[in-house]
Amino acid sequence: MLTLHHLNNSRSQRILWLLEELGTDYDIRAYQRDTNTSRAPAELKAIHPLGKSPVIEHDHLVIAETGAIIVYLLDQFGADADGNCRFRPDKGTQDYVDYVHFLHFAEGSAMLPLLLALYTGFLGDAATPIQPMIMDEIRKVLDYCEYTLIRNEWFAGDSLTGADFAMIFPLEAAKARGRLKGYDACNDYVERVWARPAYRRALERGGDYDYGPRS
Repeated sequence: MLTLHHLNNSRSQRILWLLEELGTDYDIRAYQRDTNTSRAPAELKAIHPLGKSPVIEHDHLVIAETGAIIVYLLDQFGADADGNCRFRPDKGTQDYVDYVHFLHFAEGSAMLPLLLALYTGFLGDAATPIQPMIMDEIRKVLDYCEYTLIRNEWFAGDSLTGADFAMIFPLEAAKARGRLKGYDACNDYVERVWARPAYRRALERGGDYDYGPRS
């Protein structure tokens, strides 16, 4: 059995969404953030030394990091009835290159300025000198996402792929903080993801999630 170690209000929500889209049987071991610090509980370090979520366990393997988990799950459970991998474009195509790109871009580039804005917000006036640079980097990320989504329905072409399971969290985080104003394609993208039945099932299974749709 596959087990997802799921932390509330975290990146692991998008792994829940992927699992629901795949229709794979899985168990959830749920963890709650500390109400004072918002940090993950120490118990997660017993699963993986980083003490972060998402982490999955399957066939005696432990896999951490969202991108690595997405690749693993598609390798293990992505095949359709004809043996073709769902949610992964054919190799040798531009869509495949874009799939790999955005799978890494989500954490390698998109999340960094958003996290910097969050963390420096705790510093008050001390962060004033670097705020313009951080805001400029956020604009670059969102402009790039908008550029991509104006041209394609999804991040790697006209079909849902693993890239979208990675990219939804940065856009949800930006939207939750009011940063998607004026980004019509990004907003439409998030709303389309939120409307998917598998996404709704993931919300039901995962519990509280502050970055999801307001109901």
